[in-house]
Amino acid sequence: MTPDEFRRAGRALIDWIADYRSRMESFPVMSQVKPGEIRARFPAEPPQEGAPLEELLGPLERDVLPGITHWNHPRFFAYFPSNGSLAGVLADLAAAGLGAQCMSWQTSPAGTELEEVVLDWLRRMVALPDDFTGVIQDTASSATLVALLCARERTTHFSQARGGLCEETAPLAVYASDQAHSSVEKAALLAGFGRAHVRAVASDEANAMRADALEQAIAADAARGVRPCAVVATVGSTATTAMDPLPAIAEVARRAGAWLHVDAAMAGTAMILPECRPLWQGVEAADSLVFNPHKWMGTGFDCSAYYARDPQHLVRVMSTNPSYLRTAHEGEVKNFRDWGIPLGRRFRALKLWFLLHEQGVKGLQARIRRDLENARWLAGQVDAAPDWRRMAPVPLQTVCLRHLPPDISEDVDAHNLEIARRVNASGAAYVTPAVVKGVQLIRVSIGAEGTVRSHVEQVWAALQQAART
Repeated sequence: MTPDEFRRAGRALIDWIADYRSRMESFPVMSQVKPGEIRARFPAEPPQEGAPLEELLGPLERDVLPGITHWNHPRFFAYFPSNGSLAGVLADLAAAGLGAQCMSWQTSPAGTELEEVVLDWLRRMVALPDDFTGVIQDTASSATLVALLCARERTTHFSQARGGLCEETAPLAVYASDQAHSSVEKAALLAGFGRAHVRAVASDEANAMRADALEQAIAADAARGVRPCAVVATVGSTATTAMDPLPAIAEVARRAGAWLHVDAAMAGTAMILPECRPLWQGVEAADSLVFNPHKWMGTGFDCSAYYARDPQHLVRVMSTNPSYLRTAHEGEVKNFRDWGIPLGRRFRALKLWFLLHEQGVKGLQARIRRDLENARWLAGQVDAAPDWRRMAPVPLQTVCLRHLPPDISEDVDAHNLEIARRVNASGAAYVTPAVVKGVQLIRVSIGAEGTVRSHVEQVWAALQQAART
């Protein structure tokens, strides 16, 4: 492809994306296709001859678009906000066009130094102390794995340089709320702790970890010769956005000598609002923390901000530094290949730079405040409705609700699952069900970039209609 051909195809694709975004609200939120339907639209054999890329716009519209669930749709209320701002789309295009490999400073000085700049901007935006240093990971799942590897090596005095966990005389345990994300357990398994040494700590009525239950679990393990290694506290749990009490948890972890990692994957974005920062009071005591600008903030997937209080420990754990990767600037600069799991790294800092330039801190704050107000409005509607119950506090933008039919002999769990299924199948909105402490509920997670009050009113009307029918 020549530069002129690229220019022509690129303009056509940009026009298609802009058109898609402008008409997105006309699509069913959740894809309506059946398994195998999209695959059947494509030939079994690859093309033998090349052709102009503009010819793909038709199949993109006809064969791919029907299989897309529209995460940026203003009536997308499922899972978590996952905004792909158009500024982030352009940043991804710029990053791909530059083709930078950002594994070390020498391979891309701008990639490293811009990442330093924007991670420091982000740290200031959420008022983290100066002793935290940031790096971009792909997802919070990877960041949690990195945190647990760092915790493991601190507790074992770098067993990886000897015989690893295989030669440790006592097992290590990881502690997290029974409401923690499944990525915590997965990270613990991948880090070699074993499922038998992952503790689900009881939560209170607000679904937040109980510090007294954590202390009891650590004491019980110590009595059995099991060493406490890491505590993962959650700020904004996936199901209900519950807030673990960080000061109390941090004190328990400190006394036990355990690493404290804070998972604020979605909720961290809210901390750009000064009025939300009390929700993670005590975060300064963490050894590491993560939140995802690719969620509520809107950089576009993937862009996860991981902060460590001791970056030298992180580098010691993650670095192998073979001779073919050494450069003339070792010791003078950061080589982010040593700050995470992958060697290769994309130029993801561009997405934060583009987004912050285009919207500014004040623009982001206004949008987050809008979403919080819409969540409070919906919570008020649920509280006022006679046959509906709000199932959790609403500290942020997720409202958990449950319909209680007048005929209580009905299977209430199945009834609420059916409500969610009907809303999603209709295409009018997309919500996700969840089970919290054995109770089936429906989550309405507000935060798409285009979502305004009228869209929240529409999902509430769709839920009520589904309940009636």
